Amino acid sequence: MSHDDVIKKVSLVVPVFNEQESLPLFIGRITASCKQLSQPYEIILVDDGSSDRSPDLLTQAAEQPENCIITVLLNRNYGQHSAIMAGFTQASGDLIITLDADLQNPPEEIPRLVSIAELGYDVVGTLRANRQDSWFRKSASRLINLMIHRATGQVMGDYGCMLRAYRRHIVQAMLNCHERSTFIPILANSFARRTTEIEVSHAERKFGDSKYSLMQLINLMYDLVTCVTTTPLRLLSVLGSVIAVSGFVLAVVLIILRLVLGPEWAADGVFTLFAVLFTFIGAQFVGIGLLGEYIGRIYNDVRARPRYFVQKVIGAEQVQRNQEEE
Repeated sequence: MSHDDVIKKVSLVVPVFNEQESLPLFIGRITASCKQLSQPYEIILVDDGSSDRSPDLLTQAAEQPENCIITVLLNRNYGQHSAIMAGFTQASGDLIITLDADLQNPPEEIPRLVSIAELGYDVVGTLRANRQDSWFRKSASRLINLMIHRATGQVMGDYGCMLRAYRRHIVQAMLNCHERSTFIPILANSFARRTTEIEVSHAERKFGDSKYSLMQLINLMYDLVTCVTTTPLRLLSVLGSVIAVSGFVLAVVLIILRLVLGPEWAADGVFTLFAVLFTFIGAQFVGIGLLGEYIGRIYNDVRARPRYFVQKVIGAEQVQRNQEEE
């Protein structure tokens, strides 16, 4: 292990959205797990505009100096990845680990991620072993992973698991990116030189429901496709060319059939005409939808609005004082 691979401090970044039932147990378990580390640590809990008691619980946790917890309160819900980026801005560790607060990824895996990262990896990803989600969630996850692989060529088995470790220079590179839609695992892998994946345990969700509905999963798929690649635009051009050639060939065939068999062979060609018309209309709608996605992203990037707005940070000064005293 070289001098550059030595981890002097670990930061934990956890997005929280309406997790009041799981938070007391989660805070106890993540604190106990971090105390097993040989390095100093900080736990950054980012409330993503929760409407339940989560902000109050996070504030109380940050007010207890022995917890080494920093609470970041966002003024509204910006989404999981924006909340993590807000946590990244507060993190000061050489290694930054992200995980969810729903306890499906056990915090007890944190020391193992640190030990793997110390082998010199820029990114340590995780595979959920014996995944406890529904068939629909697992199928959607496989589809998303396949789309990412096809679009970017970057192979990782499970992009949906947020229990991951990133080196400081990878996080800094991500913070220097200014696009509004950010999918952190893909963005991190685009900067990483050495990556690896390890299997981690996965528990059934005991409190609350998943924050991703069917519509949100569909939106996530669109975000993934349009934020990491322009491949759909190229495919659209290819599809348009194929349809144009097919339309020309079909027109020639229809003319020949009309001359040979007469106008009565297919209701004077009305049904065929409708079929061709619907094909072109469908292709146009697909094209317009994809172009709209990209134009919408250009519009959002040109406006250059912040990804998030931090309403309040609690506990940062106390954590810093505790570490200076150590």
